[in-house]
Amino acid sequence: MTHPILKRTLLAGVGMTLAAAASLFPSVASAQAADKYPERSVTMIVPFGPGSVTDLLARIAANGLSESLGQSFVVHNKAGAGGNIGAAEVAAAAPDGYTLLVGPTSTNAVNPSLFKNIKFGIEDFTPISNIAKVPNVLVVHPDVPAKSVSEFIELAKKRELTYASTGNGGSMHLSGELFSNLSGIKMLHVPYKGGGDALADLLPGRIDAMFCNLPLCLPHIESGKLRALGVTSTQASPLLPEVGPIADQGLPGYEVTGWFGLFAPAGVDPQIIEKLNKGLLAILDDEEVKRQLLAQGAEPDGSSPEDFDTFVRAEHDKWAKVIQEAGITLE
Repeated sequence: MTHPILKRTLLAGVGMTLAAAASLFPSVASAQAADKYPERSVTMIVPFGPGSVTDLLARIAANGLSESLGQSFVVHNKAGAGGNIGAAEVAAAAPDGYTLLVGPTSTNAVNPSLFKNIKFGIEDFTPISNIAKVPNVLVVHPDVPAKSVSEFIELAKKRELTYASTGNGGSMHLSGELFSNLSGIKMLHVPYKGGGDALADLLPGRIDAMFCNLPLCLPHIESGKLRALGVTSTQASPLLPEVGPIADQGLPGYEVTGWFGLFAPAGVDPQIIEKLNKGLLAILDDEEVKRQLLAQGAEPDGSSPEDFDTFVRAEHDKWAKVIQEAGITLE
């Protein structure tokens, strides 16, 4: 007959063993799920409408991932509130790798500092990899008597210049704010609802300048209707090799590059992140994909999850400072 105290000790030991074993089951199940991922179709949310640069890049990535990982990657457009509606949906999604976000600079670096009542932050996402980068280009109407960035700055010191953008807090607006901060000049920002509306006033000379998305303004630069003074990236674009970076023309430290990355909700298994990263990097190394991206004015720019995470955090801190100094807030 077992002594009562010994019996209780044995039962407690068995209980602890079973509890310890049970605690391993979730990790085992998670590992098994990661090993089989993806077992069904994956949704890639684009927080903007069809036809946007984000949408086009997402579809290129989705097609490649569908082929390399053997399951459908389906693009779903969820536009609204400057990209916040779609981004918030992914942030709140189950961390199983079946809901992803194709997020640009605005949603994943700028908006958390720009909007007062936002429902997500950078900590709510797991960066997978950047997909591509797209620079802006400082363009002026031919009647503006400035042939270089330095001449533009000197002109702005003598009279107020106007610059157009596609809206408050967007890449074009923040390009102008950073330019003003570093150069010490003041320009009048004129926001429009879209690129077409902005060009409608820039092309006839009602607006002086624009930090324009390169694909949007490239045809007008080539036709001579606009003069390009400098690109916002640190290197010249392959699409505009004769136009140097603004940073090399009297404004050291200036850099604005629009980027478009792939994100998962926070907490997704690292093995799933690694699978998605490897699949995406293989796609970006494909010559046909490179051609498709360059046709959109985008340069392939894959990265490891760790490097992309570091980059996104640095971008967030950079734009938070610009936004704070400019006093920009949106509801």
